[in-house]
Amino acid sequence: MDVPLLEDLGDLSGRRVLVRCDFNVPMSDGAITDDLRIRAALPTLDYLLDAGAEVTACSHLGRPKGAPDPAFAMDPVRERLAELAPGVVLLENLRFDPGETTNAPAFVERLLEGQDAYVNDAFGASHRAHASVVGPPRHLPSAAGRLLAREVEVLGGLRDSPKRPFVGIMGGAKVSDKLGVVEALLDIVDELIVGGGMCFTFLAARGASVGSSLLEEDMVGTCARLLDSGAPIRLPIDITALGPGGRICDPSAGGEVRQAGTSLPDGWMGLDIGPGSAVEFCDLVAEARTVLWNGPMGVFEDPRFAAGTRTVAEAVADCRGFTVVGGGDSAAAAHQFGVADRMDHVSTGGGAALELIEMGDLPGLAALRGGA
Repeated sequence: MDVPLLEDLGDLSGRRVLVRCDFNVPMSDGAITDDLRIRAALPTLDYLLDAGAEVTACSHLGRPKGAPDPAFAMDPVRERLAELAPGVVLLENLRFDPGETTNAPAFVERLLEGQDAYVNDAFGASHRAHASVVGPPRHLPSAAGRLLAREVEVLGGLRDSPKRPFVGIMGGAKVSDKLGVVEALLDIVDELIVGGGMCFTFLAARGASVGSSLLEEDMVGTCARLLDSGAPIRLPIDITALGPGGRICDPSAGGEVRQAGTSLPDGWMGLDIGPGSAVEFCDLVAEARTVLWNGPMGVFEDPRFAAGTRTVAEAVADCRGFTVVGGGDSAAAAHQFGVADRMDHVSTGGGAALELIEMGDLPGLAALRGGA
């Protein structure tokens, strides 16, 4: 997965460089609530500025529908970027133009007007064949930024040369969303822990009654095939469940919270792994020399169902092996529980990280390797 690096661009003094960043930051009432993605781009932007380049950054923000929308304007990002990297110009939201998501050649041409080189530092967008990701390398000398290069180095290493034992931890809602990466991981991990909502489809494949828990009935057969294959899949041995009448993230609605085995009565909803499962999973993590964690063990946003995710997060942070958090909700949980700075690598792109592990490449990386 070798990609050209910033040093391969040569002398940048006086040259105009377009940098594709991932500034899709969380917002509330028009204000940035977490500027991590802006700060993550600083090593690349500072390198280019120190080299004497004139730097223009570009990014998407949210999901506008191919037209200008004040709710998704880049003004708050531009203000914060001006504080962190004075001198960098930031274009308006790329997705205000429908040509971005359709990879329209005319939009690529407008984007590159007056530019001398291109840098992709938007790992979180590099699994999309969008104009700003795959278009510029066909026309300009191009390179990976520091952030993108680090993601490729770490996640590529998980595929090619992990230290063993290698333990994968998969959570999240649906098996169907992660089936490809589950199958890819089963080829390279020594143990695959499965929690979160997706575990109930696996448990149903083993014959358990899952009550009102999340269940993809059309995936039960697929899960049974994986389990029958002898793959090293570890499922929960107990569940924290919410009784009839209860509502997620609304304790005032009532509903009993109970520890249960892996079979739940009708009307009960499993929303977290139980304490026994957490201990068993943590024992596996403690012995690992490589850990990849992607997906929470339960609905950690609700304090009643946060214990499983918190316990696993702390175990990953305490692990003496090389630990990787695969972005998305896992990264949010790691930050919420105050352990993110104890992980070796927290990916900035959940979907991109999973696709890179599953497929071994991304459209944005392929574009850089085949560039001008």
